[in-house]
Amino acid sequence: MDKPEEPQIELEELGVDSAFTQQIQKLHQLTVYGRWLFAGCLWLMIAPVCLWDLRVEISLLQQYFTWVGLRYALIFHPLSALGLSFCISVTTSVLVWQSRNILWGLPLAEQEKLKKQVYRIRQQGSSHPLWKWVCQ
Repeated sequence: MDKPEEPQIELEELGVDSAFTQQIQKLHQLTVYGRWLFAGCLWLMIAPVCLWDLRVEISLLQQYFTWVGLRYALIFHPLSALGLSFCISVTTSVLVWQSRNILWGLPLAEQEKLKKQVYRIRQQGSSHPLWKWVCQ
């Protein structure tokens, strides 16, 4: 299966050299991985607890599913509903963010933010936590 095409950051118009552009690309890739890692950790830590709390209602819904039953299961377990809603909303927001970047490219404000972050990483040098992933 082919690897999906990564969004290209058009920094040549900002007067940036190719090594710096590659470092910005690496930082953007780390941001993407970080967001997906955060969403995955939510699904691994919060969702099982919420689903465990809903286990009786889920077994009833498997036998006799109604939307009213689902609604009342979530109403009478508000923390589980909140946890599952948080997992779903974070995953959806990461999907929308990454889709926007793939389809239309990075906005200029985000490009500038990445550029400033790489400048800060370069200035701090090897003591920065992201130095070895971005600048080497």
